[in-house]
Amino acid sequence: MFETDRLIVRLWEQADQERAFDIYSRWEVARWLGSTPRALETPDEAAALVERCRARSADPRYGVWAAQRRDTGTVVGSVLLMPLPDGDGEVEVGWHLHPDSWGHGFATEAARGALAKGFGDGLAQVLAVVRPDNEPSLAVCRRLGMTATGRTDRWYGTEMESFRIDRS
Repeated sequence: MFETDRLIVRLWEQADQERAFDIYSRWEVARWLGSTPRALETPDEAAALVERCRARSADPRYGVWAAQRRDTGTVVGSVLLMPLPDGDGEVEVGWHLHPDSWGHGFATEAARGALAKGFGDGLAQVLAVVRPDNEPSLAVCRRLGMTATGRTDRWYGTEMESFRIDRS
């Protein structure tokens, strides 16, 4: 899909199931995701997750992609660029990383790449929505230069901090 200095961002593959399970079975990752957070419980759920990510990437402008380190080949997590659920065409950037990849700048780097891709594909604006107590992700939004637009429960059925960035 795209590359950054340290990452190759690509479709999730069936060979990534074990790593996907290792990421999304962890409560410290899953607790921030979706309207009703839930950690994966079985490897079969990881296989289904990989398939959903691949299906959500059918339109080349959008997707939930694997972010893989160039130097080690390890998948650090996901980066996404997707229309927000129940929205009016707004597009969200997001990231879900394995704890072993936290604190290395991978979320910011992957999100910057996703933003560049989205703006290159013609988007005028991209949003991010983050649970109010998810300080690390709030910090990523700030590092990306996103503007805080306040709390809302418009998406995902729960109150989130919203951010936006415009194509410059």
